[in-house]
Amino acid sequence: MKPMYAVALAFFAFLIAGATVSLGQDTTAKRDGVFVHVSHCTDDPHRLLMALSMATKMADDHDVLVYFDIKGVDAVVKDAVEVTFAQFPPLSVQLDELRRRNVTLMACPGCLKSAGKSAADLVAGVQVADKEKFFSFTAGRILTLDY
Repeated sequence: MKPMYAVALAFFAFLIAGATVSLGQDTTAKRDGVFVHVSHCTDDPHRLLMALSMATKMADDHDVLVYFDIKGVDAVVKDAVEVTFAQFPPLSVQLDELRRRNVTLMACPGCLKSAGKSAADLVAGVQVADKEKFFSFTAGRILTLDY
């Protein structure tokens, strides 16, 4: 092979390698997040347990934040009643699993106050909601599921 062709071939190989790197898979891709809004408790156990079930499933490959407000705060206080429905695991089992998966669990401060509760009444692993955390729990896009 003539030296000029060898240089041209090497240059093309360099360009192709560079294009492959720039067009290849992004290994620093941001995970998308799922924001699960829970506004029910014993008033609609199907909605409550379905929301937690979806949060658990989504936590396999997405960042998840579960936000409890309205009646939903009744599910995350220390004196919460055990909620069961159909084929879903009970409330306490699902909350334990979400905590085990490091899912962010938050309760609305105004709703807690309306229910006569405070941050001290929340079960372990549940924090009072912070609006900044709503936008910073994930680096990707945010999908919302509303229950």
